[in-house]
Amino acid sequence: MAGWDRMEKAGNESSSSLDTVNSAPQGVELRHLRYFVAVAEAGTFTHAAERMYVGQPTLSQQIRRLEEFVGTPLLQRRREGVRLTEAGTVLLEESRAVLSLVDHGVSRTRRAAGLGRSRLRFVVQPYLPPTLAAETVSRLRSAAPEVDVIWSEAALDPDFSSILQRRADAALGWLSPADCVLPDPLDVMAIGSFEPDVWIPARHRGAVDGAIGLDELACMDVIHGPRHADPGTYDAWRSVLRTRNRPFDFTDPPFRQSLPMTLAFAATGSRPSAVLTGPCRPVGIAVPSAADAGRHEMVPVRVEGSPLTATAGLVWNADLPRELQQVLFDTAEKVVSCTSTLPGPRNP
Repeated sequence: MAGWDRMEKAGNESSSSLDTVNSAPQGVELRHLRYFVAVAEAGTFTHAAERMYVGQPTLSQQIRRLEEFVGTPLLQRRREGVRLTEAGTVLLEESRAVLSLVDHGVSRTRRAAGLGRSRLRFVVQPYLPPTLAAETVSRLRSAAPEVDVIWSEAALDPDFSSILQRRADAALGWLSPADCVLPDPLDVMAIGSFEPDVWIPARHRGAVDGAIGLDELACMDVIHGPRHADPGTYDAWRSVLRTRNRPFDFTDPPFRQSLPMTLAFAATGSRPSAVLTGPCRPVGIAVPSAADAGRHEMVPVRVEGSPLTATAGLVWNADLPRELQQVLFDTAEKVVSCTSTLPGPRNP
């Protein structure tokens, strides 16, 4: 019996040790994780404290306690702000996942009890064709009248990191020019390909045909950008033009929000200049007429063969509740059905 007792005790200790390894450190609470994520995203304790509506001393104390619970530093504190340690990077990813699951769980529980509505955090990338953005917003609101949609406008990288890091649930933006494959757990539906308008001097021979070749365009001063407005498309188009002229580079527009002023600027240049708008016109749609082109001595044409295009897509997290994913899919399908008829304003 004594031997059995010792074996049983050893087994219990082993099981207890295993449970300790596989569970969170004792004392860690959701508020610690929320504070930690806030500091990591804000970059400073001051900004994080403002975001979380707590005093900075309280926030600092809670982060120190979290580090004590975990057993290792999570942040490097510097004069210019904080920087994640390797362990902190891991915990940030896991914290976002845990908090997202908790939020979704609470939301589903409230809905099951008839106490709340679904919430969707939706990001719209800047400088999209306004008609495309408006159509998507309108379709989404119609498809989800019972969903509280939180709208925001923010730049998106090619990997849609804001969704990967669970700072947003879905987004409308430009997909990577290479392909439409995104990392798990993201789902994507392409909703249309768009190309720019190219404005060239009215005296250029391409103005008569309504088109210009890529070789000719690559040898002109082409006003387009700035890059930070849409780095993915900017880099992809520059790469295409460099296949025809290795030293090619874009010239930043002098007036970002005024196409007429930019056209006037290009018309008076010492070298042949062209103005390349952002993606604005669905591929295959005729170039709009330029009734007032003579005012700027510039006319809109297309690039032969449509080598400069960008694909817009609706992207969402596949971990969303099934009903929200269905709403997003239905929205994308309806936008696709009308993309070919969308007109597009032109910005350089």
